[in-house]
Amino acid sequence: MEYTWRWYGPQDPVSLDDIRQAGATGIVTALHEVPPGQVWTKELISERKQLIETHPDPSRSKLRWSVVESVPVTEAIKSGIQGRDQDIAVFQECIANLGAMGVHTLCYNFMPVLDWTRTDLDFLQPDGSTALRFDQTAFATFDLYILGRPGAENEYTEAEKKDAKAFADQLDDEAATLLQQNIIAGLPGSDKDYSLAEFQEVLDQYKSVDEHQLRENLRYFLEKVAPIAKNANVNLAIHPDDPPRPLLGLPRVVSTEADARALLDMVDEPCNGLTFCTGSYGARPDNDLVGMMQRLGDRIHFLHFRSVQRESESIIGSFYEANHLEGSANLVEVVKAAVKEEGKRRAEGIPSSIPMRPDHGHKMLDDLHKKTNPGYSAIGRLRGLAELRGVESACLR
Repeated sequence: MEYTWRWYGPQDPVSLDDIRQAGATGIVTALHEVPPGQVWTKELISERKQLIETHPDPSRSKLRWSVVESVPVTEAIKSGIQGRDQDIAVFQECIANLGAMGVHTLCYNFMPVLDWTRTDLDFLQPDGSTALRFDQTAFATFDLYILGRPGAENEYTEAEKKDAKAFADQLDDEAATLLQQNIIAGLPGSDKDYSLAEFQEVLDQYKSVDEHQLRENLRYFLEKVAPIAKNANVNLAIHPDDPPRPLLGLPRVVSTEADARALLDMVDEPCNGLTFCTGSYGARPDNDLVGMMQRLGDRIHFLHFRSVQRESESIIGSFYEANHLEGSANLVEVVKAAVKEEGKRRAEGIPSSIPMRPDHGHKMLDDLHKKTNPGYSAIGRLRGLAELRGVESACLR
C-alpha cells in the first residue's frame, strides 16, 4: 500500500516535515480555500502540488500529492435543485484539471448537509488520550430539544425519546452549546458554521428528497462526471456515510455493501469506485468488512483505516473511535485482504499500490495541549500508521 496522510494545507498544525517523519510518502489534501462550486484551476493545483512535492533541500524525503480529499459536491447537486448542472460542470472541470496536473485519485462524498458527525470531540479514554464519539442519546437530544426539528419526534422510539429528555434535563447552557457546535460547526467537510436557523433552512432544502431521489441524484451526477474522469485518468472514490444511517431526517445512500454495489452498477466503469473507510462502514454491525474488501476490492481506489468501538451489536447506535488495532473491526484481517487484492492486481498487470491513510487518531501526549483539527492530530495517527505498516509487513513475509 502507499502510505498517505491527510493534510489540511499550509495552515495545518501538522507540517509536511512532520508527515515525512511519520513515514508517509503520499499527501491527501484539497484546496480548502476554494469555496464549493468554484473551479480548481490548473494554476492553483500546480501551486499546491509544487509546495507538496518540492523542497529547498533535495536530500529531504520525497512526497507526492496522491489523493484529493475532497472536491466538494454542492448541496444543489445532492438535492437536485436548480443550479446543479452548473455545479456539475464545475466539478467536471476540476476533474479534468486534476488529471492534467497528475493527480489521479479523487475522494468525495454524497452526504447531505454534513460530512462526518460526532457529538463529542474529546471523549476521554482509560489511558488519558481522547477520541471522537457519536452518542445516540446526545444526538437525539440535539435533534429533539436544541434544534427542535419539525417531525423529529416521529423518528425515535419511546425509549430513545425518554433517554433524550433525561439527557436534556441535565444539560446546562454551556454543555448544550458545545453539543451544538460539535455536531454542526466547523467539522472537516462542512461548508460553513451554521446557526440553528440557518441549519434548519438547509435541512428544509431536502424536504422532498427521500432515499430513492437522493440515489437518483447520485446517478445523475455520476453519469455526468464519470466520462470526464475516465478521459482524465482520474479514479473517483466515494466515501461512505458517517455515521452510516439516516440523520436529521436526511437520507443516506452509501452505508452498506448493497449501497456500494448499487453505486458501482450505476456507471460500470473502473474509474467509478470506492473509498473503503473501515470506520464508517464498521459503525454498522451488519457490514462484513473483510468480505466487502474481498468482494469489492477491484473497485476500491482509496483506503481509510480506522476502527470504531460499537456500543451495540444488534442496532446502529453509539460508537467511539478506538485505537486502530482495537475496537469492533478486525483490521488485521482487512489489511490481509487488501494485500491479497494488490497481489491480484499485480498478477493482472494493473497498478497495484492502493493509497492508504490512518484515519481519526486519538489525541495523545503533547497533542493534548495543542490546537488540532478534530481527529487529525499528529501522534495518534502516527501510532496508527506504525501499527498498520507493521501488520502489512507481517502479511508480506
